[in-house]
Amino acid sequence: MASRTHEPEPLLTPAEVASMFRVDPKTVTRWAKAGKLSAIRTLGGHRRYRESEVRALLQGQIPQQRQGD
Repeated sequence: MASRTHEPEPLLTPAEVASMFRVDPKTVTRWAKAGKLSAIRTLGGHRRYRESEVRALLQGQIPQQRQGD
């Protein structure tokens, strides 16, 4: 039996992230477009957010604006 050493990271929907921050889901989308939060696109084109990154942002561990190129 094969043992999994790396579990996939939980991904959150915009609505889940919005409820954590008590904002509208559209605000979460704007944050992603502004580079404050990285989004992963599903095959259907929907945005998903890494739970660990969202929790770090919620705790203030990630700078509010990421440096672009």
